[in-house]
Amino acid sequence: MRRLPLRRLVTLATLTAVGAATLGSTAACGDDSDGTGGSSGPVTLRLGYFPNITHAPAVVGVEKGIFAEKLGADVKLDPKTFNAGPEAIEAVFSGALDATYIGPNPTVNAFSKSKGEAVRVISGAASGGVALVVKPAITGVQDLKGKKIATPQLGNTQDVAIRYWLKQQGLTTTKEGGGDVKIVPQQNAQTLETFRSGAIDGAWVPEPFVSQLLNAGGKLLVDERDLWPDKKFVITNLLVSTKFLKAHPDVVQKLVDGQVAANEFVNTKPDEAQQAISDAIGKITGKPLDLKLIKQAWPTLEFTNDPIPSSLKAGLDHAVEVKLTDPVDLKGLYDLKYLNNALKAAGKPEVVQP
Repeated sequence: MRRLPLRRLVTLATLTAVGAATLGSTAACGDDSDGTGGSSGPVTLRLGYFPNITHAPAVVGVEKGIFAEKLGADVKLDPKTFNAGPEAIEAVFSGALDATYIGPNPTVNAFSKSKGEAVRVISGAASGGVALVVKPAITGVQDLKGKKIATPQLGNTQDVAIRYWLKQQGLTTTKEGGGDVKIVPQQNAQTLETFRSGAIDGAWVPEPFVSQLLNAGGKLLVDERDLWPDKKFVITNLLVSTKFLKAHPDVVQKLVDGQVAANEFVNTKPDEAQQAISDAIGKITGKPLDLKLIKQAWPTLEFTNDPIPSSLKAGLDHAVEVKLTDPVDLKGLYDLKYLNNALKAAGKPEVVQP
């Protein structure tokens, strides 16, 4: 299926992590399998995630040793961080990564590109945390005509969301940045500066960039939660390669057990979780994320094990409607039996397999 190219946001750390994983792949999971779902020796699980607040369960799960505890002594956890979904998916496809926390758009891309063969969603992680922040002079949708609004990248989840929302309001956009509202794809790290300079009039972005723009004098125009049933939509889910899943279903079960335990920690010990996120991001990037910013953004996010499949399907439909992608058959994308095993063991309500 033909898709729009997505902007690469690769850091040296990302390239190093993927390269190291590729070089070490012969010693990783696939070669240890006995073909029955067990293993003849220690198994390495290479787990990807992003060092940001929307991946809080992953960040906390690694930083607090929750995954390592659930995986046990027979599984070596090899965490790897990425700055953008396309690079994480490329690592999965190349065999350098076994599982990753990822957003809905790269999830659909991976499933479609592999014709439904390469990946499965095994759990949710987070919902919400996305908004449209604008200059104070903009008081309603009618004031957006002729304005420049940033999104993280052309065709990404937030880019689709604003284009679809604007279309519902009777305003046009084009891939080239034309139409009634000029959409300007740019790296999230640039958006605060371009907003302050006046180069853009607002941005539809995830946290913590929403909070940064608000602190820079911006005004909340649209909280994306208000556009979804029960205010829930997937922002992060947990995806695994089918190759690893078939070889090591026992390890995948332990990974999902860790995800459920990490979300329990995040939800019941928010202060500790927030500090862990700040510390972990500092170790990974060299600059801790401001704890005050994390606390400010925290209420806009819901850390849930439910992958909210209906919202992923709706997001795909929206992308098709604004002509940013072609239709995709999502049958077979979700394998939630491991999640339901973990939820049942934890005494929590199970989720519905789509």
